[in-house]
Amino acid sequence: MTTDQAAPAGLAPPPTGRRTGPLGMLLVATAVLVVLSLVSIAVGSRSIPLDDVVRALVDRGAPDIDPQVEAIVWGVRLPRTLLGLLVGAALGLSGALMQGLTRNPLADPGLLGVSAGAALGIVVAVGGFGIAAIYGYIWFAFVGALIASLVVYLLGGLGRGGSTPVKVALAGVAVTFLLNSVTNAVVLRDPEALNRYRFWAAGSLAGPDGATVLQVLPFLAVGTVLALATAPALNSLALGDDVAAALGRRVRLVRLQGTLAVTLLAGAAVAVAGPIVFVGLVVPHVARLITGPDHRWLLPFTMVLAPSLLLLADVIGRVVARPSEVGVGIIAAFIGGPFFIALVRRRRLAEL
Repeated sequence: MTTDQAAPAGLAPPPTGRRTGPLGMLLVATAVLVVLSLVSIAVGSRSIPLDDVVRALVDRGAPDIDPQVEAIVWGVRLPRTLLGLLVGAALGLSGALMQGLTRNPLADPGLLGVSAGAALGIVVAVGGFGIAAIYGYIWFAFVGALIASLVVYLLGGLGRGGSTPVKVALAGVAVTFLLNSVTNAVVLRDPEALNRYRFWAAGSLAGPDGATVLQVLPFLAVGTVLALATAPALNSLALGDDVAAALGRRVRLVRLQGTLAVTLLAGAAVAVAGPIVFVGLVVPHVARLITGPDHRWLLPFTMVLAPSLLLLADVIGRVVARPSEVGVGIIAAFIGGPFFIALVRRRRLAEL
């Protein structure tokens, strides 16, 4: 086995005949995601039959299609669903990456200060520069998330032994508390920043349009490529840094690449949709129950299962409070909380 093919015990590529199992389940999960996407477009304050949704999507501009239905599908529901797909996949991938990088089963995007940095960027944009449009403050949120992640990475590498999972986790907690304190100080002095922050902090897919989706898409695309490219190295890191280095892995470079991927994915997702909890924490464990610890399968499954959970939560939030709605972050917490408690009780969750 070459260095690039090295993997921990139990993570060797399965025989060809066994690959059809995970691949078949991945196809089923993808089909479920497609159905949930159509339901997400059809359900809202005004329900639209699925056949009308399909016709509006595939035959746009046809004279027999209700113009109001077409406007709702293309102007509101489709951008919202696409955003849910992108944000869900990004949060799931970033959570799986962080759990692999830190070997901490409870790791999520908040561990590296991503959410706290994005929150501070938003309140600075609103309170300091008077920027109220999402097209403006999303960039502040992304920069805040990026700076916070870099600070955590640098602090986690100080001292003897360089960067370790424990040091990175402790640095993340410290930076998160510090940034949250600064954020609270700003919002308490600025009512406009407080209102904007409260809406963002609840987590929601409502509001952004197609232009917003296009703005975050490049960051999410680059982050996804980096994340998937890190998968083989994460398998080696599962054996410990010393073993991974002996197998030829450049551990610091792997951690830097993974951290950059997490920053791009979680930073952009959190900036546009808010700190949606439990998606990046729970979904990787669900995927791990299906695929085992091999990140070459784990990451693709997470990319499909995470947006499925997010779209399901968004649909439930639109149904339970018609004609208003409940933020997707709140529904995701209700769904993910009990499920995560059940996962924590499993012995296999104690160690990755």
